[in-house]
Amino acid sequence: MMMTRGTSRVARLTTADRLFSAVKGAAAESEKFPVMGVRWRSSLTLGEKEQVNGSSAAAAGGGDNKREDGGNKEVVASYWGIKGEEVKKEDGTPWKWNCFRPWETYQADLTIDLKKHHVPTTFLDKLAYWTVKSLRFPTDVFFQRRYGCRAMMLETVAAVPGMVGGMLLHCKSLRRFEHSGGWIKTLLDEAENERMHLMTFMEVSQPRWYERALVFTVQGVFFNAYFLAYLASPKLAHRVVGYLEEEAIHSYTEFLKELDKGTIENVPAPAIAIDYWRLPADSTLRDVVMVVRADEAHHRDVNHFASDIHYQGHELKDSPAPLGYH
Repeated sequence: MMMTRGTSRVARLTTADRLFSAVKGAAAESEKFPVMGVRWRSSLTLGEKEQVNGSSAAAAGGGDNKREDGGNKEVVASYWGIKGEEVKKEDGTPWKWNCFRPWETYQADLTIDLKKHHVPTTFLDKLAYWTVKSLRFPTDVFFQRRYGCRAMMLETVAAVPGMVGGMLLHCKSLRRFEHSGGWIKTLLDEAENERMHLMTFMEVSQPRWYERALVFTVQGVFFNAYFLAYLASPKLAHRVVGYLEEEAIHSYTEFLKELDKGTIENVPAPAIAIDYWRLPADSTLRDVVMVVRADEAHHRDVNHFASDIHYQGHELKDSPAPLGYH
C-alpha cells in the first residue's frame, strides 16, 4: 500500500514537471515565433519596445500632432482604427490645441448690456439673491484685490452649474423619452466656456497650494448643493446662477479698473485666449478680461431666462434654447 501511494505521488510529480516543461517550452517558442502574429508586449525587451514604438508611430502618420503647449507629440497608434486628425487654421498653419478646435472658436459680443439686473420679487428670487450676496463677503476677504487669482478660483466653481444642469436634463430626457429643446447642449456649452476661462487664467496666475486645497472643498460642497437645489427647484437653481454671473461681471469690471490704474500689469494675452476668442495677435490681458466679462453677461441672460421659463409654468423644453448665444 505504501509502495502504491509513493509510486502514484511520483507519477503525479513527473506529470506536473512534464506539463511545466511543455508550457515553458511553448512560451520560449512564442518568443521566437509569435503565434498568429501576436506577442505579449510585457515579454519584449527594452530595445524591442522602442523599435515597436517607432514602427507604430511611423505607421500612424509620423507623429506630427501637436500638444496644447505647441510641442510635437507622437501619434498614438490605435488598434481600433482611431487616428488623430491633423487640424489646421484658416491660413494653413497647424492648429496646436487639443482642448478645442477652430470651429469652436468665436468672437465675443462686447456690445451686450452689462448693467442688466433681475430685481428679486418672489421669495425664491430673494433667497437666491441673498445667498449669492452672502457668498461674496468671504470671497472679498480671502482674495481682496488679487483679481487674477480670484478669477481663476471662481471659474472652478462657475463651470459646475452648467454641467450639473445639463446632466440632470440629460437624465430627465432619457427617463421621459423626450427632447430637451436644446437645453442640454446649451448648459454643457456654458460649462465648457467657463472651463476655458479657467484654462486662460491658468496662463496668467498659478494657484498656491492652499488655494488648490480650497478648490477641492468648495467644488465638492457647491456641486452637491447645486445638484440638490436643481432637483428641488430648477427655477431657484438658475436664478442663483443668474445672480452669480451678475457678481462675476462686477468682479471683472473691478479687474479692469485695476488694470487701467496700473496696479496689475497688462501683460500680453495668452496664446490660448487669442485663438479661442479670435483676438488680434497683439492683444493684452485687458482684452481677455473684456471678452470673459461679455461671456459672463451672456450666461447671466441665459440663466435668468431659464428661471423665467419655470416661473411662467413651463419646462425648458417648451422654449427653444439659445444655442450659440455667445
